Amino acid sequence: MSIKQGGLLLLALSLWAAPLWAETVDHSAHAPSPASKGSARKILYYRNPMGLPDTSPVPKKDGMGMDYIPVYADEVATAGSGAVKIALDKVQKLGVKTEEVALRPVTRTIRAVGTVQVDERKLHIVSPKYEGWIEKLHADATGQSVKKGQTLMEVYSPALVLAQQEYLAAHRAEARLKDADQETRLMAGELAESALSRLRNWDIGDEQIKRLRNQGKANKSLSIISPVSGVILEKSAIQGMRFVPGEMLYRIADLSTVWVLADVFEQDMGMVREGQAAEVTLSAMPGKIFHGRVGFVYPTLTSETRTVKVRIEMPNPDGTLRPALYATVQLAAPTGNSKVMTVADSAVLDSGTRQVVLVERGEGLYEPRPVRIGSKGGGYVEILDGVKVGEKVVVRANFLIDAEANLKAALGHFAH
Repeated sequence: MSIKQGGLLLLALSLWAAPLWAETVDHSAHAPSPASKGSARKILYYRNPMGLPDTSPVPKKDGMGMDYIPVYADEVATAGSGAVKIALDKVQKLGVKTEEVALRPVTRTIRAVGTVQVDERKLHIVSPKYEGWIEKLHADATGQSVKKGQTLMEVYSPALVLAQQEYLAAHRAEARLKDADQETRLMAGELAESALSRLRNWDIGDEQIKRLRNQGKANKSLSIISPVSGVILEKSAIQGMRFVPGEMLYRIADLSTVWVLADVFEQDMGMVREGQAAEVTLSAMPGKIFHGRVGFVYPTLTSETRTVKVRIEMPNPDGTLRPALYATVQLAAPTGNSKVMTVADSAVLDSGTRQVVLVERGEGLYEPRPVRIGSKGGGYVEILDGVKVGEKVVVRANFLIDAEANLKAALGHFAH
């Protein structure tokens, strides 16, 4: 490397570490003198205060009148051993903070996005099993809330009228033949039970059958009631229309519980389990957190997005969670069942191919130590090798210390 290229490199390093070594510049009127014979520290040479590749065996000033900085023998020895020495006052000014290597459980947060959906197990379809006409519509709007047992509409059906008449006739015959022989009574009872079963098979409720027996005559129209409490999501029923067996007239959803279908990336699927706790936030209600649990992990993967759908079941007693709302999901996924050796994630200096932490060896003395890292989560990273439990590592200002070490190593190289 040429002197010119080396000068450019040192200048770049000096700009990065300027807050560190600028504090060491002596702005007094007199340049520092070499250490006396009784001094504990020996000055080897003086370096340029701006980081240029220029050293001097004696004190001097640069072109701007700034004093050259002394380089001591113990600093060079420390740098040669791989550690870096920082003055205590500089450590305080930089705000260097250390933290012990400790055993902790590592928890990783998995984030995903999804939408609120209707609980499919609480979705009901109102679909008559007979032909008829809608004479009066009571639940006449989509989005309307209904209660279980509430009348949705009143219908006329010739088949229903005939079934009522058959039941009444069989019921009267059974009453008249109560004193007849056993075989006749059994036959009359079977006819009455058969007519009653037909009405029940057509979803005629016990209340309406009881009213039919009390009145003693067939009703022209009968009520279709709601099978569940919920909200009408879809309505095709119109007053006066004719319907056929199996036609959907209402789709009603019970929203007391809802699902959140979240898309989790395939690299995170190994840490998602049924029963896992989940926190859900909605764009429509910022700042409010809802809680639920993973109810099911779908067995298929979407090839276009490389995600797997995860169903989170959530209570919704007040109806706040509406279907189709966008949601953000956070799943707390422990990476193991036991505690592992960890440091704060800010302690690791990662170059991409090599990970290093700065271990505190004494007051102002820091040793760069290569480590192997494992799982990450909760602001901590697992350390597989390189440090021991109880050792202190730098978790704040470690980038500045690293820059100072690089600068001193480069200056030492040019000095030699």
